[in-house]
Amino acid sequence: MLQKRAATYVHHHLSRSYSSIFKHNFSNFSNLIPHKTSKFLVYCNTQIAINGRDRNLKEAESIFNRMPHKSTVSWTAMLTAYAQNGQIAKARNLFDEIPDRTTASYNAMITAYVKNGSNVEEAYELFARMPVRNGVSYAAMITGFVRRGMMDKAEEFYADIPGEWRDPVCSNALISGYLKLGRLEEAVRVFKDMVETDLVSWSSMVDGYCKKGRVVEGRGLFDMMPERNVITWTAMIDGYMKVGCFENGFGLFSSMRRGVVKVNSNTLTVMFEACGNFCRYREGVQIHGLVSRMGFNFDIFLGNSIITMYCRIGFVDEANKIFWMMNKKDLVSWNSLISGYVQNDEIEEADRLFQIMPVKDLVSWTTMIAGFSNEGNIEKSIQLFRMMPEKDDFSWTAVISGFVNNELYEEAFRWFIGMLQKEIRPNQLTLSSVLSASAGLATLNQGAQVHALVLKMGLEFDLYVQSSLVSMYSKCGYVAEAYWIFTNISAPNIVSFNSMITGFAQNGFGEEALNLFRRMKNEGKEPNRITFLGVLSACTHVGLVQEGLEYFKSMKSSYGIQPEPDHYACMIDLLGRAGLLDEAIDMIRSMPYKPHAGVWGALLGASRNHLHLDFAKLAAQHLIELEPDNASPYVVLSNLYSIVGKKMDADQVRMTKKLKGVRKSPGCSWITVKDKVHLFLAGEQSHTDLNKIRFTLSTISKEMKGLSRHREDWLSFDQSSDIS
Repeated sequence: MLQKRAATYVHHHLSRSYSSIFKHNFSNFSNLIPHKTSKFLVYCNTQIAINGRDRNLKEAESIFNRMPHKSTVSWTAMLTAYAQNGQIAKARNLFDEIPDRTTASYNAMITAYVKNGSNVEEAYELFARMPVRNGVSYAAMITGFVRRGMMDKAEEFYADIPGEWRDPVCSNALISGYLKLGRLEEAVRVFKDMVETDLVSWSSMVDGYCKKGRVVEGRGLFDMMPERNVITWTAMIDGYMKVGCFENGFGLFSSMRRGVVKVNSNTLTVMFEACGNFCRYREGVQIHGLVSRMGFNFDIFLGNSIITMYCRIGFVDEANKIFWMMNKKDLVSWNSLISGYVQNDEIEEADRLFQIMPVKDLVSWTTMIAGFSNEGNIEKSIQLFRMMPEKDDFSWTAVISGFVNNELYEEAFRWFIGMLQKEIRPNQLTLSSVLSASAGLATLNQGAQVHALVLKMGLEFDLYVQSSLVSMYSKCGYVAEAYWIFTNISAPNIVSFNSMITGFAQNGFGEEALNLFRRMKNEGKEPNRITFLGVLSACTHVGLVQEGLEYFKSMKSSYGIQPEPDHYACMIDLLGRAGLLDEAIDMIRSMPYKPHAGVWGALLGASRNHLHLDFAKLAAQHLIELEPDNASPYVVLSNLYSIVGKKMDADQVRMTKKLKGVRKSPGCSWITVKDKVHLFLAGEQSHTDLNKIRFTLSTISKEMKGLSRHREDWLSFDQSSDIS
């Protein structure tokens, strides 16, 4: 203990004495300067390195320039300081001045070129001039080739590395390059051929397997590792979380806590993100408490992770408390809480926070635009958009998506055209939104034009765009085109499968929809609530009652999905079409929540088809309560009364409808001519081209009558010929 105190005392006073020397001219203290191999030289070199890392380049230069004696380490430290601060030209000038260059000097300059994205050819030119090379030299060059995307050159270079320098540093550099490009199999090949591996080798491969979703193989390597560090543990935990295996990830986190490796800020961030994504409030609170108990510094990064977690779970008040507890906040902190309020439909609170933000960026503005759009307040969204100091493709997309989500499809197209006129390049989400607008309008011509733009921009293989194209062509009735696009998706996800299954079902291809659903399950994709809407709709079209019931029951029993009102509406429609009205009523009564209009509408339609007056009256009564201005229940019920011979009851229903002022919505259709949509309502007399339309219809009618008379004359002549 006494020795430790003495050492601390000497170091403190030695540092103070050296610092005081730097404040004067070295030439006045030449008798005080120790020999060039002394602790003073080491101290100067250390200070140059520290100031370089701290971006205090002037201080580093000051120390270096006033040193009476410089070692190779001094020159290399100053060169590295220049490189760390992006001063590559100064670094190269200093390198050329080094009197006795060593391997370390060359390595520092090569690394400077590589890390700053400079010309890799210059780095290679230096490498070729090196008198002596080591593993760092070769690894730096491989890293340079990898960063420039020159994997062929990196492989060729790697093959010529002497065996003594190949493992593990150079092999690790090549493995890292392969993994960054997603080429896992090549990384595995290099790893298996390594004679000597280290912790970096193993950790890289575990992380590579996990990023590809191959967590079983990743866990196999993880268990084989001779030693593990916090990076390896965190990578494996994150791998489990990314593929939806929360229990495995949380279990591994618990094992890590019991071991010798301590969790760090990155590990906790992964756990907070997982708890938010899986809505695991209890576990999230436990880990939040762990942060306090373990004495972690409540830094901005960790604080933002906790805010995001609570927002995703729905506990925005807790997130708000954390936000105001943070001593320092950055833009991410503000945006995270604003986004949380928007996601939880608290737009007023989001707006209040937005108004008091010290600095707003594109994310802040775009989040608020999307938030007001989600609330149906399009006017406010547009107002904010016009107030933005600068706009990008995401802000334009937020407005366009807002129109689509509020079924203002024509406005969406108008803004999309405006975006193109402003020469703002649309992104994948923009194109997906306008394709959804085409699907909503069922306008194939506009959808095909957007498809052409997709091809022109080279986005035909983007998964989101492909799924939107499938949906658009399906809703326009072009199922064959939709399926052709689907078959060209290299790795369809659940959204892609849902789009195609729903497309088949909506167009009456029930068997095809169910076959695709089976294929999806065989490929290991887990269905969601949207998938089951398509599947149940397909069963309805084909009339597969028993299969539909089994799929409906499996939602909760096999997949933990609570059926929603729309799923019940599909089942009522399925049972009703099959004439199983009693079973349909029993299902309605068993619903865990109040049936919506879609459920009663399905029962009303089935009751009309099967002339079941009592159930029709029940369904109509509930529909009138839910939608007082809807004329359909009155019309269906009065027609049904007439069919069964109860004319007085039919007249009474019609009279009630008239007294309440309920009017049937007129039939509606539209066509697109020369990029203009023409809307037609039944009985409408206000169309600008009404006289032309009437004249054309009259002409067609006369021609049809003429053709009809000609056909009758021909048939009469043909029959007389047969008689004769």
